[in-house]
Amino acid sequence: MAILQALESTPYLNAAILAAVLAAALFLLSPKLENNRLWRATITPLASIIGSGFLVIGPILSTSYGEYAPLVMVGLCLVAYLFGMAIRYNIAQRADASDARGASVQGLEMAASWSLGIAYIISVAYYLNLFGAFGVSLTNVDDPLHAKILTTAVYLLILIVGWTRGFKALEQLEYFSVAGKLAIISGLIVGLIAHFAAAASSGELVANAAKLSGWPALTLAFGLIVTVQGFETSRYLGKEYDSGTRIRSMRLAQWSSTIIYVVYILLVTYAFDNVQVKLTETAIVDMMHIVAPILPGLLVAAALAAQFSAAVADTGGGGGLIAELTAERLSIRQAYGVLVVLGLLLTWSADVFEIISYASRAFAIYYGLQAAIACVEARSNGHHGQSTAYAALAMLGLLIAVFGQAVEG
Repeated sequence: MAILQALESTPYLNAAILAAVLAAALFLLSPKLENNRLWRATITPLASIIGSGFLVIGPILSTSYGEYAPLVMVGLCLVAYLFGMAIRYNIAQRADASDARGASVQGLEMAASWSLGIAYIISVAYYLNLFGAFGVSLTNVDDPLHAKILTTAVYLLILIVGWTRGFKALEQLEYFSVAGKLAIISGLIVGLIAHFAAAASSGELVANAAKLSGWPALTLAFGLIVTVQGFETSRYLGKEYDSGTRIRSMRLAQWSSTIIYVVYILLVTYAFDNVQVKLTETAIVDMMHIVAPILPGLLVAAALAAQFSAAVADTGGGGGLIAELTAERLSIRQAYGVLVVLGLLLTWSADVFEIISYASRAFAIYYGLQAAIACVEARSNGHHGQSTAYAALAMLGLLIAVFGQAVEG
């Protein structure tokens, strides 16, 4: 109780949060951990899963689903894990298969690659629009126009760097960016635990009423799949890691992110009255103002670093993939240009919540196609039960792509 009372004091809470951030950073940047192969393979999907989604999912779920928000979070993570199972099955099959693969699988692989290329385009828009929103959130020009202007400027910067120098120098900073983001999330969790405990001790925990139910609640959840997206990156680390390491890393990343997300949503759902915070793309910043003065600045710093590094990674990956799919008819530099032009069109024609919905649909198509590949492979291997399960997952991906809805801010 004495510890709790001490943490309720702002200076002590700020100190505890900062200590948690520094301790997590030292741990994550320790040579022993940084050089661990399984951890290095895990950090990419883990950082992707709890990157952008972490910034928006708390306020969205709490506002839309009220006291049922943690159950919805569990559901999102479960669906993502099932799609991850299909992708892990495909990783194992590619490792065991001969060079000759069936025509149907090759066709589905090509379709999946195109869908992933489109998803990259939308996801970069998602990352950079969040970058713009968070970049102006603590300034006196905190409005959609200036957020879009900042997003446009960063798009042009990325295009110039990619066109003239490539992204290798920026990509070398990825691990430090990821470690910093995870360290700040550690501090945020500490602050939320203290806030939750203080609310519980004073009898101020709340059970917010859900705004949505039935079909609208389900279709909104469909539109939020992108917030737990990122585990599929393990599939594309084949040059650095063997199939067994990639499978284990994806599973570890999904379990770890599920624990982090569910704890986070539990703390947010019952310690904040929905009347306190207006639902916007940067609502988490307003919520952190209530918790501790140090958190908004830390959160914005993490958001900017995370969104920029994710945008660079997906621009590089998307540009290379588009160039490959067009058989080099579009060079990588030209593909960067296409990606930026389409991203700017999205930026100026849609808000962040709409882009989240578009990204969810694009990744749902990709996941559905991966499930379809797993279905065909399982059937050819005589695993009829697995084949049926993967067929159902493929249908779920289609349903999400067709019916997913955007948040109404």
